[in-house]
Amino acid sequence: MARTAEIVRTTTETDIRVRVDLDNPEEVSIDTGVGFFDHMLTLFARHGRFGLNVQVKGDLHIDSHHTVEDAGIALGACIKEALGDKKQINRYGTAYVPMDEALGFVSLDISNRPYLVFDAELANDRLGTFDTELTEEFFRAISFNAGITLHARVLYGKNTHHKIEALFKAFGRALREAVEINEKITGVNSTKGML
Repeated sequence: MARTAEIVRTTTETDIRVRVDLDNPEEVSIDTGVGFFDHMLTLFARHGRFGLNVQVKGDLHIDSHHTVEDAGIALGACIKEALGDKKQINRYGTAYVPMDEALGFVSLDISNRPYLVFDAELANDRLGTFDTELTEEFFRAISFNAGITLHARVLYGKNTHHKIEALFKAFGRALREAVEINEKITGVNSTKGML
């Protein structure tokens, strides 16, 4: 059964179409109007080996906040839908990713208990048209809408671009581990019998 989903989300601030394929990484196409964010979503998809199409028309004449946060909302909902009943998934995933002098860490649980712990000092306020404080907003939106407990941390580093890139790559790798089908698991990976 294909683990795919497509979400269309339209508000007065953004018009978003997201498509996720958890098992076929061939198509990755990102256009949010925010160059650095496009780059980060592409890295997430490539390092997580996901098919991902994200198209956003947002109110960028104001700033990039609504575009980034709403993309996280839609992507989170898409991931949740693509996972279906979550039978036989590993559920947990953890990754450390070095990016030159920076080291990023992500550990997550597809538990249907959304929570975010975000720990990163981002000295540079902007990268292109991307407000770096939106990194935390994106991860909060995706974790709450996908039903993921997500811990994201930059252990050390100096360059803000490198720090954020390490987090997005680590998120992709951790999510890949968590969504993998494990034939040794019967039903869902929980003593409760459901996630």
